[in-house]
Amino acid sequence: MSSRYLDTGTENSILGRHLLHKPNDMVLRCTEFDQDGNVTVVSGEFKKTELCTKHGLLPRDLRKLDSSIIVPHILVRKNSILVNLLHIRALIKADTVLVFDVYGSTDSYTQSIFMYDLEGKLRQGSKAMGGLPYEMRALEAILISVTAALESEMKVLQELVIQLLGELEEDIDRDKLRHLLIYSKKLSTFEQKAKLIRDAIDEILEADDDLADMYLTEKMKGIERPPEEHSEVEMLLESYHKITDEIVQVAGNLVANIRNTEEIVNIILDANRNSLMLLDLKFSIGTLGIGSGAFVASLYGMNLKNFIEESDFAFVGVSSWAMIFSAIICFYGLHKLRRTQRLTMWGEGGKGRKGWMSAFGPGGGAPSPTANGKALPHINKILRAERDSKLAAAYGNPSFKAAAGPLMVIPLKKATK
Repeated sequence: MSSRYLDTGTENSILGRHLLHKPNDMVLRCTEFDQDGNVTVVSGEFKKTELCTKHGLLPRDLRKLDSSIIVPHILVRKNSILVNLLHIRALIKADTVLVFDVYGSTDSYTQSIFMYDLEGKLRQGSKAMGGLPYEMRALEAILISVTAALESEMKVLQELVIQLLGELEEDIDRDKLRHLLIYSKKLSTFEQKAKLIRDAIDEILEADDDLADMYLTEKMKGIERPPEEHSEVEMLLESYHKITDEIVQVAGNLVANIRNTEEIVNIILDANRNSLMLLDLKFSIGTLGIGSGAFVASLYGMNLKNFIEESDFAFVGVSSWAMIFSAIICFYGLHKLRRTQRLTMWGEGGKGRKGWMSAFGPGGGAPSPTANGKALPHINKILRAERDSKLAAAYGNPSFKAAAGPLMVIPLKKATK
């Protein structure tokens, strides 16, 4: 970075930190299992160049395992399988398994459980595991640990979200809404993580060549497997793909429930806000009415002659008129407010309908016998106009009139026994 953006001291400090961490970036810590499932190396430090030379890897392959931005993937190489799923970063070979950075990470407890499970599955042998080769047993142990971690995290989030949504149905509180926001963010992150794992398994399932190359034991023995024969590993991956897909579906349903709850809460808050605005309008209308009556009284409060000072009924008359005037103002304002509240898609009170349905009036229901007699001439007129316009358009003559006479709509009379 140029000194135009950083001063010399800041630039030197950043460079010093980078050089300080650079030697550690060239070394990877890993635990190694042999062919019998025994741990031969515990948290051993290996240079990247040594690992690449020993296991036939490229530097970019180790970059995927050592990167700070972890994207789940399963990579198949010539003599090995690279797995990077959640808390597990491993290198699987035909007779060796290397688990990278096992201790000292945030998921050390989960990784410790995975280590014991992996050791047990590797020691059981091929016959005890349904004839699965060494590399398939290691891969299954990894997938079991990953899906178990996803399921446990999903259960915790599911219980918290369902409980919170149930509480919001009874009472809407600010603290509950804040917790809902936090759970929504966590659930969205979890859903994205589960989708990435599902997509990683789905990507390897779609590559027949990679599935066939995953039989590392046969490769070591010199047995060539056709690309289309990979039923064992395909069934293994498909079973865990279904589990991850179910987890994604459950997480998606929870996210949808949170979105629906947020929409309902917004609707309730909008309704409460509208109620407060309506109450404010009613108070404003009442204030306007009282102010109108007070205006009448203020006119007579001026120190001028109005020729009714000596009348015995002046006070009663002026007070009554002021009260009646105030009541009229309030009634008119509340009436207009009520009509505004009853607006429909057809306008105020159903007015504003277009077409021949307007003949039935604002109600929109079945017309009464009295309304039939008034509506039928209007309907006939509309139908004749539509018929003439269609015929004129068909024959290209704007002045064309039908020769068949007017259309008639005959009202049906109720049958009498």
